[in-house]
Amino acid sequence: MSDLKVAVFAGSFDPFTKGHEALVIKALPLFDKIIIGIGNNSEKKYMFTSKQRLLHVNTCFKANNNIVAQFYEGLTVNFCKQVGAKYLIRGLRNANDFEFEKNIAQMNKAISGIDTVFFITDPELSAISSTVLRDIYRNGGDIRPFIPDGVEF
Repeated sequence: MSDLKVAVFAGSFDPFTKGHEALVIKALPLFDKIIIGIGNNSEKKYMFTSKQRLLHVNTCFKANNNIVAQFYEGLTVNFCKQVGAKYLIRGLRNANDFEFEKNIAQMNKAISGIDTVFFITDPELSAISSTVLRDIYRNGGDIRPFIPDGVEF
């Protein structure tokens, strides 16, 4: 059995934001490997294709071999077990995020033994959300200031 500390950062990443990027960078010193799990929910309509979302994440972390991205379907904790991760990474922007994420973390722990590690979002990034960015983008606004450098749309 491997002694590597592997964590999964799961989400739809539609789009992948500077907030997501900062969270992964913040978590990296604690883990040997971070797998960015790009979820695929058949009931959700995505703005960016699966291939685009994977390209965005891979572009962001192309210089770091300890960060990989891959798709998954189904329960996140099952994906964690498949890839040998014992930890989930989650970001908290505000108290509402904490209450929501706390309940999910407790259920994940109960059904799988997977622990969740929370990181507080940096204040200058706390207003960024994929939902808001999709709305800005749909309406012709410029989301580049909120997207990692080098990611093209």
